[in-house]
Amino acid sequence: MQHKDPELMKRINTFIGEFYLDHDRTPSTTEIARQFEISRSSAQRYLVAMDQRGMLFYQGGKLAVEKMEKLRPDRAQAPLVGSVPCGEMTYEEENVECVMTLPKAIFGAGPFYILHASGDSMEDEGIENGDLVVIRQETDPKKGDLVVALDAENRNTLKKYSGKDRKSGKAILKYCNKAVYGDKAILVKELVCQGVVSHVIKKK
Repeated sequence: MQHKDPELMKRINTFIGEFYLDHDRTPSTTEIARQFEISRSSAQRYLVAMDQRGMLFYQGGKLAVEKMEKLRPDRAQAPLVGSVPCGEMTYEEENVECVMTLPKAIFGAGPFYILHASGDSMEDEGIENGDLVVIRQETDPKKGDLVVALDAENRNTLKKYSGKDRKSGKAILKYCNKAVYGDKAILVKELVCQGVVSHVIKKK
């Protein structure tokens, strides 16, 4: 689709704003494509073109319409960026699905991002497979914090930061499901923290 219909651009922009007000998040590319009966790739091209024209922000998968903060001044914006393993460390694949909004009175002002929990290693901390985990962007966690951390090979996991190992001096990332994993922990030479768990939104 080389030619971009200006009228369709306006309709997409209006749809995104109305969707945001109704659902407290931006629509996915698939939802936009379904709404206007176009392909997902066409929807993406329209969003890119609209970003270039200054009609909205669309970069790295993150979508924002103009004046989103004015539409929801009492809410913090948080991109939903895929999943984080609550199990063995795996390579991170960040993929912004949508932008959600969180009441500032409950969550604070952020900055935040949100991840799907995957696995069972954090069940003793109330985090189960499929839950949404709200992460506050913070790089200096305290002992006992639940963190999204990376190892030296840029792999990520969600674990409890349990301080430094006395013998090796390495950071301890502890599993929190004693019935399944016992006292299992991961030791990393350098703790690279991607954020600290702020809240957990339970799956339905």
